[in-house]
This record gives sequence, C-alpha cells and structure tokens, in this order.
Amino acid sequence: MKLRAEKVGLSSKDVKRIYFEAFSKKERMPFPVMVAMSKLWNTSFLGFYDRDSLCGFVYLAQNKKMVFIMFLAVDEKLRSKGNGSAILHEIQKIYPDKKIIISIEPCDDKAPDIALRKRRKAFYMRNGYIETGYFMKLNGVMQEIIITNGEFVKGEFRLFFILYSNGTVWPRIWKQT
Repeated sequence: MKLRAEKVGLSSKDVKRIYFEAFSKKERMPFPVMVAMSKLWNTSFLGFYDRDSLCGFVYLAQNKKMVFIMFLAVDEKLRSKGNGSAILHEIQKIYPDKKIIISIEPCDDKAPDIALRKRRKAFYMRNGYIETGYFMKLNGVMQEIIITNGEFVKGEFRLFFILYSNGTVWPRIWKQT
C-alpha cells in the first residue's frame, strides 16, 4: 500500500463523514474551524488516499520539536487492514526528527467501551508509541498521553498548547501514580 496525502478542504465530505463517525460530539472541533486552522503554518489536516480511495485522515499541530496528533481516524470499512499503521508511517516520514504525541482515551476497566480502548492502545504500541505515565484533561475529556521519537516533557507540552492556542487552552496535565 502506497498512500498519498492531500490537504482537506471544506468540500471533503468523506473526511467529514469519517470524522463524525469516529469521534463523539464532546471530542470534536467544528469541521470548518479545523479546515481554517489548517491554513496556518503549524497545523495540518490531511486525507490519506490509496490510489483514489480515501483511507483516513489526520489533524495535527506542530512546532520545532514536536507534533501533536489531535485526530486520526481510518474509514470504518478499512480498519484492521494496515491503513492506520500506513498513515502513522507516513507521518513519521513527514516529521522524522520530531517527537510525535497522541492522546487516547485511558484504559479504565470501568469504561463501557474498554475492549475498544485496549485495541486502540495496542495499535499505537505496535506502531512504536510508548506510555508516558501522563494524562491530561482537555475540554472536560480525560486522555492518556503516549509518544514516539523522544521523551515526554510536561512543561514543553503545556507550553506547546499555550503557544498554539494563543493562551486560550490550558490543559490539566498530571503523572499517574
């Protein structure tokens, strides 16, 4: 499988469909805001295609040291076929010298969708991500922070958010004990 990346625009109805299927309302940002933000130097919204078929997308922000993947999803019909791993591999090729951070739902055994959460975490672990021991709460949603290509530094990540959001986003970040 050889993927190519294309910028996502407002007319990208298939990306929007995947986004709405993959993320709950409380997790999502407004789609038009994501498209507008992706016009900035530090934000990318990319659809990944195998020939002419959309496999999935990624929405991420970056600075000189790190990339934070805010949203990554694969079309439901194409999951468990290597597409997610291929997208992560393409991101690694685009940003070979940067830490890549992802936040995922924690694997709380009391969660009603614990099996899905464990599968998702295992997917990232198979693709070279490691646990940091850190969690964050952003917009009322608790997330576990995982990383590849480097060590997680709490202050560096908090500063990333503050600068990226012009001081409007201050996630609570803590180390699980």
